[in-house]
Order: sequence, then structure tokens, then C-alpha cells
Amino acid sequence: MNNALTHPVVRWHPANQTGRDFVVGDLHGCVDALRYLLVEIAFDASCDRLFSVGDLVDRGTDSLAAIDLVDKPWFFPVLGNHEDALIAVAAGKMRRQAWYAIGGAWAETLADDQLSELAARLSVLPLVRIVGDGPERFNVLHAEFFGGDADLEVADFPDEVRNQLLWGRGLALGSANPLRQQGLSLTYCGHTPMRAVKQIGSQVFIDTGAFSSDGRLTIVEPRTGQRWSVKERWAASEGARELALP
Repeated sequence: MNNALTHPVVRWHPANQTGRDFVVGDLHGCVDALRYLLVEIAFDASCDRLFSVGDLVDRGTDSLAAIDLVDKPWFFPVLGNHEDALIAVAAGKMRRQAWYAIGGAWAETLADDQLSELAARLSVLPLVRIVGDGPERFNVLHAEFFGGDADLEVADFPDEVRNQLLWGRGLALGSANPLRQQGLSLTYCGHTPMRAVKQIGSQVFIDTGAFSSDGRLTIVEPRTGQRWSVKERWAASEGARELALP
């Protein structure tokens, strides 16, 4: 990749020695639910970090507010397939209607230059984040990965692997062998909605369908395994929109 040095596809983060680390499932514009959960977990932006498994945009109520999160110093997302689709549309590699069909209709009123500006902000997101080392290490990616930590660290993914990282569902649907993940640290992901947080092989699926009427947004704390979830509609009814983001 030409921009590999300035925008690496894999980013490393040292272990958090002063605060807590959390991982949030697919946001899909459900920022009210996020506001609510950040208050519930007593998130401290001065020392805590929030990692995201991607899919900030589409389907939910406020994709633009979700994109604004990328500017927060405490927020560390990876690229999801829905961001990838937005970038492809802005680059003329995907038709707008095809994107609208998978949830991008919120952008119908955006001019091409506005969409290009959003794409530029999202195109710097990595495919993978690696947090800490040793037994406390965990990885964050969007969909699925086969191989061990060493394979993930190579950070030079062929198109097939990149496609799996963004769009793969083999592991979640039971058509891929978890034994292909030998040597992979605990890896948090989303992409395939689950009724509840579920570990398959080395991957922990934390997308619990925040955008759907019966789904929830979920945050997990890797260090303790604790989980918090809330429905977007319920969070909104509780006045979450009035809560300030850190």
C-alpha cells in the first residue's frame, strides 16, 4: 500500500497502565446508546480507551455523529465493511444505490464532495488494532481472521485476507474451522449480529445488533470480561441525547 507508512493497516497500542480499556460492538449510528453506556461504565476520557470493531455508519439514526467519534482522542476504531463501502462509493468504485441497499441511504442528500470528505476521514482507519502483549494481549478487527498473531502482525494482507477481515462470516456461520486460528490471541470482532456476546475459536463476537428494534449496543472490558448492553431506543427515551460525549 502506498500509504502504509502514514496509515498502517495494523496499529499497535501499549497496555493501558493508568486506566481501563473497553471494546464496543458495531455502532451503526447508534450514538445515543453509546452516550448512555459511557455514563454507565463511568468512562474516564483522561485515562480510559474505547476500541471499536468498526461499522460506525449506516442503518442507525446518526451516522455523522458516529463518524465524528474518530476525532476523539480516546476512541480507536478499525475499518468496517460499511466504512469500506462509503470509501468505495466516494472513489467511484461502487454505485451509490448498491451502498444504499446495505444501509447507506442516510447519505442520499450528501453531495459528492461531502462524501469524499467523510471518506478521507475514514480511509486512515486500520484493519487491525493490537493492544498490549503477552497473556493480556487482545486484537480488534471487524469480521474474521485465520492464522496466528504472527500472521496478523505481518500487516501485508492479500485481497482475499482483506476481504475476510471486512466481510467474512465463515467462523460465525459455522462453515470455517476455528482450529485455523492456532496462536491467535483473544480477538474482538463484530460484523455478524449475535443475540448475545459469543466466543467462537479465538474470536469474541460483540455485535449484538444495535440498529435493530430487538438488538442492543454492547461494550465489553477485556481485562475483566464484564459486559454492558442497552437498546438504542431505550437509551434515547432516557434522555441519552442530552448526555455529553467525553
